[in-house]
Amino acid sequence: MSDVGGTAGPAMPGLVGRGADLAFIRSFFGNPVVTGAALLLSGEAGVGKTAVLDEVAGAAERDGVRVLRAQGVQFEADIAYSGLNQLLLPLFASFDALEPVHRDALRVAVGIGSGPAPDRLLTSTAALLLLRQVSVDTPLLLVVDDLPWVDRATTAVLGFVARRLVGSHVDFLAACRNGTDSFFESSGLTEHRIEPLDSGAAAELLRRRHPDVSPAVRRRVAAEAHGNPLALVELPAALSGDQRTTSAALPSVLPLTERLQALFASRVAGLPSGARELLLLAALDGTGDLAAVEAAAAGRAAVEDITAAAGDRLVRISPDTRRISFRHPLMGSAVVEGSTTAERRRAHQSLADVLTDHPERRAWHLGEAAAGPDEEVAGLLEHAAHLRLRRGDALGAVAALIRAAVLSPRPAPRARRLAEAAYIGAEAGGELDDASRLLEDARSVDPGSTQSLHAAAASAFLLINRDGDIGTAHRLLVGAIESGAEGGHGWDAADPALSEALHTLVLLCWYGGEAALWQPLLEILDRLVPRAPDLLRVSVETFGDPARTGPGALPRLRELLAEPHEDPSRLARASAYADRLPEIREANLRLIEQGRAGTAPARHHVGALMHLGIDYYHLGRWDDAARCAAEGHALCEQYDLGFCTWYFDYVQAAVQAARGEAEAAAQAAERIVRWAAPRGAHGARYFALHALGIAALGSGDYESAYRHGSALTAPGTLAPFVPLAMWAAMDLVEAALRTGREEVAAAHAAAADASGMPGLSPRLRMLARASQALTTPGEAGLPLFEEALAHGSPRWPFDTARVRLAHGERLRRLRAGTEARDELTRALAAFQHLGAAPWAARAASELRAAGQAVPGATDATAVLTARERPIAQLAASGLTNKQIADRLFLSHRTIGTHLYQIYRKLGISSRAALRDALNTLDAPGTRRED
Repeated sequence: MSDVGGTAGPAMPGLVGRGADLAFIRSFFGNPVVTGAALLLSGEAGVGKTAVLDEVAGAAERDGVRVLRAQGVQFEADIAYSGLNQLLLPLFASFDALEPVHRDALRVAVGIGSGPAPDRLLTSTAALLLLRQVSVDTPLLLVVDDLPWVDRATTAVLGFVARRLVGSHVDFLAACRNGTDSFFESSGLTEHRIEPLDSGAAAELLRRRHPDVSPAVRRRVAAEAHGNPLALVELPAALSGDQRTTSAALPSVLPLTERLQALFASRVAGLPSGARELLLLAALDGTGDLAAVEAAAAGRAAVEDITAAAGDRLVRISPDTRRISFRHPLMGSAVVEGSTTAERRRAHQSLADVLTDHPERRAWHLGEAAAGPDEEVAGLLEHAAHLRLRRGDALGAVAALIRAAVLSPRPAPRARRLAEAAYIGAEAGGELDDASRLLEDARSVDPGSTQSLHAAAASAFLLINRDGDIGTAHRLLVGAIESGAEGGHGWDAADPALSEALHTLVLLCWYGGEAALWQPLLEILDRLVPRAPDLLRVSVETFGDPARTGPGALPRLRELLAEPHEDPSRLARASAYADRLPEIREANLRLIEQGRAGTAPARHHVGALMHLGIDYYHLGRWDDAARCAAEGHALCEQYDLGFCTWYFDYVQAAVQAARGEAEAAAQAAERIVRWAAPRGAHGARYFALHALGIAALGSGDYESAYRHGSALTAPGTLAPFVPLAMWAAMDLVEAALRTGREEVAAAHAAAADASGMPGLSPRLRMLARASQALTTPGEAGLPLFEEALAHGSPRWPFDTARVRLAHGERLRRLRAGTEARDELTRALAAFQHLGAAPWAARAASELRAAGQAVPGATDATAVLTARERPIAQLAASGLTNKQIADRLFLSHRTIGTHLYQIYRKLGISSRAALRDALNTLDAPGTRRED
């Protein structure tokens, strides 16, 4: 009815993830044409039916509706009309308004009158008449929870009433559990199923209710709960202090609280012993493999013993696929909770005995069956961890290594396994708090373990993510690598710990952005025997100093890209500056989807978003790039991955800069610099400079553009081990030319052309040739522009359009009007499609100067605001942004932003055109916005 569903505005926001359910209920009862309705909510135990009822009831009361409630109670199920007593007793004062026969029947039914038991139909009619009469003055909502436990007599009355509410001001809302028998006859009534929460809502509920639980533990709880709100709220409450903060401390099956045990364990306790054993095997196996469960129970129990459990709706058994699954996510935990330690060990051993063809599963069950230290089992678990890691299951590998460490009899292997678990957790899983604790455990077991490569690599990750600096992390890792050679890795290229440490060192060197950091790594690579692994060598050559060593690595990079790659993160590093990211786009997208589903480590999810954001930026899919950045920021905040946040700031800044959002780009760049400066992360600072340079070029502030470009690399050379210098090469050349530094521009263009940059990719070849064209005066530059554009492609529309714009500008100045208009038109269309406003304005201005009208482009009749006009006049007089800022008491960035808006309105692209544009604006008949 409209009374329950009629409130305008947001619908009942108190529950997490139930917006759609609440909106449906409000809409169902809010029909303005037909009043009086009945709705039945259904769902599994703990799914939140009661919470939805409470939310709806509370909202109804706020809307002035009177709410009458009843709840089924198991020990009252045999007491006739006990539910009706709960529901109607609040209306006792209104009983006298009924005819005596109906009044007396109700009084006897609810237990406040004496006499023979009333006829069921008479009682039902009396209840309906009472409700309709009361609702004339105040609308009513009947709310009944746990309908299966409501007594039979009451359910008959409720069924009668629910079907006769149309036209009244009474609504009926009840809830019942899936798969339970009830006396309530629901046929003909609308039923709405309350589904488990989706992954996002489950994560939000956990965050709200258990903020002290670590992200890793929250993910494990979410995986076990399968979206069941009761499980999400209750499972963390059963964990100890260590278990709440360290996923490593969690058991293979999470314990239940007393509330959950009461809800589920009683349904298992009454089963035959054979059925309980089969259920225990199924719960501990966790894969649903019915054949393995049967084989493990051979001679003691058979699948027929589980028929009772299937009949009791505890499990599903598929005869076709031979799979077994629990109907409720917590039923398996209840089975395990109800077993003894001896029973669990025997079940694990039985499963291990039959899983000889599944080494990972077998090792895990042997580990759980072990009663004490066992080096053989620990070794099997360590091997299983490496198998899991190779297929991308970093968190599974960490769990296996921790269990292997627990079973290690001697301190050194135990510490080594803990350190490796810490490294994997930090590098792949993003579990920095867990990694820190595992490192501490390793040190306490064996103080000498701090020199292990895994421990050093994990420590490096922890340092750069917190308050440490790149230089310290670099020295720590190089020292560990060099000290571990004698009696350790022996420079063996196949040593897995050494390989992982070197990949980490590559990342540290890149973060540092200084040639001196790379030198120890290059020397180490030369020592490896028989030679450095291909991916490691290619990464160093294409990720470190690609302008010098990149082209020689391309053949092997192409081979690596042709091979299957489940985890593209390291291959992406090797591909980024060679413009090969599109070739692993599908792998990155797959990894992102896995991360969203919780099946991929957070660090790999973040890495895929990083590389996809850059890929989309160059592809011109700027909205998609911004979405990648937003998702990456959220993940970094969730997992405390501060050392990744700056990369997403760069993606945002690059998009904002190209679109002309100079102030926003400057703010994002400032965040990068604030993070990078105290840590010595010069590599990150270069990205900020690149974005600032693009923004300055777009706004016509060429002096600032030159300053940013010169800070990234010295003019006349591509700085060694600063790969971003290639992306910014044409930016610096253009800025130098437009600030009167022709010789500097020519030297820088020559350096780019002579470097390995043209040999890395068609895009970089285009930028290098375009730089040469810009610095080659007159008609002599035209063939170079044409050569550059021969390498242009829709794969990089922004860069291609910029070269077309420069080509069109040159053609116009050489009075090749037709050719100029063709190039400028194509550039304008590309910029407009991208939303690159300042570049579109510049192209439009050039196109008008070439004699072509530009539909929709701003002309001299554009108006300036009271703030913009003095800025324009001062800029036209020759003052710099800083000088204007000082005079008007504004920041120089604010001046740059206003000038961009002024250029766009006037359809110009530089200060040189300002005076003429202002003279036109002041001509008679031109309107001014004051």
